[in-house]
Amino acid sequence: MYLYSLSLQRATGIVCATYGNFVGGKTQEIVVARGKVLDILRPDDNGKLQTLLSVEVFGAIRSLVQFRLTGSQKDYIVVGSDSGRIVILEYNREKNTLDKVHQETFGKSGCRRIVPGQYLAVDPKGRAVMIGACEKQKLVYVLNRDNAARLTISSPLEAHKSHTIVYSITGVDCGFDNPIFAAIELDYSEADQDSTGQAAAEAQKHLTFYELDLGLNHVVRKWTEPIDNGANMLVTVPGGGDGPSGVLVCAENFVIYKNQNRPDVRAVIPRRTDLPAERGVLIVSAATHKQKAMFFFLLQTEYGDIFKVTLDCDSNDQVTELKIRYFDTIPVTSAMCVLKSGFLFAASEFGNHALYQFQGIGQDTDVESSSATLMETEEGFQPVFFQPRKLKNLVQIDEVESLMPIMDMKVANLFEEETPQIFTLCGKGPVSSLRILRPGLAVTEMAVSQLPGVPSAVWTVKRSVNDEFDAYIVVSFVNATLVLSIGETVEEVSDSGFLDTTPSLAVSLLGEDSLMQVHPNGIRHIRADGRINEWKTPGKKTIVKVGCNRMQVVIALSGGELIYFEMDMTGQLMEIEKREMSGDVACLDIAPVPEGRQRSRFLAVGSYDSTIRILSLDPDDCMQILSVQAVPSPPESLLLLEVQASTGGEDGADHPASVFLSAGLQNGVLLRTEVDMVTGQLSDTRTRFLGLRAPKLFSALVRGRRAMLCLSSRPWLGYIHQGHFLLTPLSYETLEYAASFSSDQCAEGVVAVAGDALRVFTIERLGETFNQTVMPLRYTPRKFILHPKNKTLVILESDMGALTTEERDANKKEAIEAAGGGENGKMYVDEQENGEGEEKEDPLPDPQYGFPKAPSNKWASCIRVLDPKAGETTCLLELQDNEAALSLSTVTFHDKELGTVLAVGTSKDLKFWPKKESAGGFIHIYRFVNEGRTLELVHKTPVDGVPTALCPFQGRLLVGVGQILRIYDLGKRKLLRKCENKNFPNTITAIHTYGDRIYVGDLQESFHYVKYRRDENQLYTFADDSCPRWLTASLHIDFDTMAGADKFGNIYFMRLPQDVSEEIEDDPTGGKIKWEQGRLNGAPNKVEEIIQFHVGEVVTSLQKASLIPGGGECVLYGTVMGSVGALLPFSSREDVDFFSHLEMHLRQENPPLCGRDHMAFRSAYFPVKDVIDGDLCEQYPTLSTELQRKIADELDRTPGEILKKLEDIRNRII
Repeated sequence: MYLYSLSLQRATGIVCATYGNFVGGKTQEIVVARGKVLDILRPDDNGKLQTLLSVEVFGAIRSLVQFRLTGSQKDYIVVGSDSGRIVILEYNREKNTLDKVHQETFGKSGCRRIVPGQYLAVDPKGRAVMIGACEKQKLVYVLNRDNAARLTISSPLEAHKSHTIVYSITGVDCGFDNPIFAAIELDYSEADQDSTGQAAAEAQKHLTFYELDLGLNHVVRKWTEPIDNGANMLVTVPGGGDGPSGVLVCAENFVIYKNQNRPDVRAVIPRRTDLPAERGVLIVSAATHKQKAMFFFLLQTEYGDIFKVTLDCDSNDQVTELKIRYFDTIPVTSAMCVLKSGFLFAASEFGNHALYQFQGIGQDTDVESSSATLMETEEGFQPVFFQPRKLKNLVQIDEVESLMPIMDMKVANLFEEETPQIFTLCGKGPVSSLRILRPGLAVTEMAVSQLPGVPSAVWTVKRSVNDEFDAYIVVSFVNATLVLSIGETVEEVSDSGFLDTTPSLAVSLLGEDSLMQVHPNGIRHIRADGRINEWKTPGKKTIVKVGCNRMQVVIALSGGELIYFEMDMTGQLMEIEKREMSGDVACLDIAPVPEGRQRSRFLAVGSYDSTIRILSLDPDDCMQILSVQAVPSPPESLLLLEVQASTGGEDGADHPASVFLSAGLQNGVLLRTEVDMVTGQLSDTRTRFLGLRAPKLFSALVRGRRAMLCLSSRPWLGYIHQGHFLLTPLSYETLEYAASFSSDQCAEGVVAVAGDALRVFTIERLGETFNQTVMPLRYTPRKFILHPKNKTLVILESDMGALTTEERDANKKEAIEAAGGGENGKMYVDEQENGEGEEKEDPLPDPQYGFPKAPSNKWASCIRVLDPKAGETTCLLELQDNEAALSLSTVTFHDKELGTVLAVGTSKDLKFWPKKESAGGFIHIYRFVNEGRTLELVHKTPVDGVPTALCPFQGRLLVGVGQILRIYDLGKRKLLRKCENKNFPNTITAIHTYGDRIYVGDLQESFHYVKYRRDENQLYTFADDSCPRWLTASLHIDFDTMAGADKFGNIYFMRLPQDVSEEIEDDPTGGKIKWEQGRLNGAPNKVEEIIQFHVGEVVTSLQKASLIPGGGECVLYGTVMGSVGALLPFSSREDVDFFSHLEMHLRQENPPLCGRDHMAFRSAYFPVKDVIDGDLCEQYPTLSTELQRKIADELDRTPGEILKKLEDIRNRII
């Protein structure tokens, strides 16, 4: 078995981020690292974040920092990854790629304790960069430029210190003096020697300054001083004439300003009033905003509160006071970036990322902690308290959806749509959600209006070429035409000159400023001054089809006669040429007039005899056939689309201008062919099945470029994004006819008709594979199941260290009443006066403020039944007595009176530290009442451990309790134990069954194959794995095969050898004799691992599904970083050879960006076996044209054929 691995949704979580002018020019971009993907984002004019570039680097990105050489206009990016190399990247605007400027090797690959890469710091003037490891090693590279102004990098200078743990490093701003780097270090050499633990308790953190002497070219430890043991982060303070220099040390409960030979200035971090006294406050992310005359810092705590920190200095730049003011509260971030344009980008730790705009810069002093008012008491420093409030200084203007982390995932078609939906449980705590993913682009509906009848077609026209917006929407009915004028509102008009007593076949703008309406009996040409010219059809013939652009019109009469008109210099429509076709014409299209030309050269004609012809419209060979193509079914609709020449820039790949002919056939297939610009020959045909209706094709505008709308049983959009042509479905209902639409309310939209309604919509974020429907949840979701009969979801949610909803509401009420008198409670008083009768809006919504903290052994948990179609929760049961729900399953017992019941495994007083223990567990049995919408408890059975896995088995229930596998049956008062096996190594986390085989997944020891002998009532293991695997996800593939994922980011498939499998089935004892002997401390038989692949992110769920109608089944996986990927089995040996050779060439010609070897990355823990990396193969179109040709020649193919293969295999998955 060979698999093709492809990421369907790139990782959405963000590990680290930095910002700067990478493109050059005035704008600032944000570079974010999403695990193994590097993205460049930029807010557009409307404040929406757009992705300029997204690159897979095939390595783990651990740190990012930007720097700029003095006097240059452009920033570089330094990346610290697991490759054992430091890499400097530059954004290439022409090609829209990241180019590797330097790559210096300094150590082994992999994330290791003493190999640098975890920390990066850069000198604020861009003269040197330090890269550090968690322990011992730190290297400094000097950055400079040569005569040609190219960036140069020195050999590494060592700043090592053994037996030292590093917590944070940063560059110190000291103007143009020697560069200095600061680090928080902890020396553990004494703690290592001392076995009593005394030295470890007394170990002290130090702040150390390292100076790079540019003259002597080496690094010295300049100054070191003990600091708080709670110190975790350093922030550079501007210096060199802009400020006092030095660093801010963020420690538990304090922010301290430190600098050489200067006194410390310390202030206490304000704390929330409801925070338990024993909990400290730590700073987790920071951002600096610097302008000419002032600077301030934004520091965010682990609870989400942002504080603004300012420093007051005296005349000789000595810091006299450090002030901390409460600024705002947003969800906890992993990085914050303050852009010059007044935006704050917040990369959330979990849940969606956001872009905020500054409304104010936090001048109010109602909550202020200052070094001047620091009070010391016997217990320590006097704390300052505050109560969080609504956003005051920030306003959210955009949100980037993030699935991180995917806790569980299932694929099912609950909504009877064409393609199945992916249901994912995402997020953590207050930002938890259930997200329904559908393949396709999200659509925003702007307006829907009912029409007086059922329309057959719709067009939009401008009054003149130079108009920015459309003037009319024209709707055609069976026997009439309706003209709507577009202004502030859309209303019917009768003085437009259009004939309204007949249906229309086409309406368009002709020449500079005249309009044309084609109806069955003729052509009506409306001049700008109101004169109307009519052309009538000869005899009894009627017009059946029409194709037109701004200068040319071709009509097809019944019987198959084509007539060609052209606009002359005076603006008259002149008949030029006729041609008889052999039968009726099925469809026509003319390409748009190219820039600077008078006419377009090609006319495409589709006939009912299943052929498409290209005819010339040149005066020399007018209406002559240039080429013919036979197609499998009669064409329904044609579209000639010109793709403008592009030399990279925003959309990536270089390609000359070319014309593509798309044809929608009656069997639902879309055909796309390239038309030779000179000869009109057709080549490189690609097909794709779109749906059960023949696709109708329309031209639309997307981001100012021509794109194609295909309306089949669902709408599709074909457009160019970052150099690739993408054909993606829109998540919208079936449409009949569409036209592009532009007005001052909606610059780039589509107007369409369906049924008896006119709809206007816009297409949101391009380039996305899925769009999401989000339903918020109460606590962190753990697992869920689909109830296929009732079409509902049952979700388990539980949070550790959280209060239940009742306790939270009571506390919130108290806090609001208590704050009513204080100065910080003003806003509540106002609200209570305004909202007398109606429900008051929650002043502190949980997603923004997080949960109040509770002791860590306290659990809040609930079971939710959710109807996904209506998006409503039909039943929500909170668990009492500190129980946490951990596992669930539906089961139908032998005794059928209850029907299908729900079994939920819970644990009481569970805690994980110092060691995992609980006060026992329970198995609850619920029955579904009123059509499965609510749950009713039947009984609950105590068990002696934590029930971590449940599974139905032959009318009974299989339960994994710790190391024990048990079979239970249903009794009247509780479940009855029938059989057990205690021989599992650690903790059972997954159970799958098939026939009388049971597949048991162990927490640390991979899968065990178990057989149940009913006659002896015994469970015994007959096969297991020889590799220890820490399972995080499992999936049953077939009778002998299991797929699993481990916590190091690997996916593997294992199979029981065929002969062993048959032997077990034929043996009357079922291998029992052998089982008693065992082998290698385990079962007598060992399974073979047939697939190995390192994904690079922890996989949390595996599912088998087919995402497209008629597509192959593939294995889908969801990861902690929020990415969704697929593994598709190859169906032919020839494909395997082709793709493995392509992968081999790409590994050599296009090594990964951050210096990790691709083969080594995919084999990080186990050598990669029988999986071809589609993400690497998909980088082929982004290579330069010469490189594409070189690889294609070595494979005996053309670049077009390779692109076609890539497109085909992608279309088999999604």
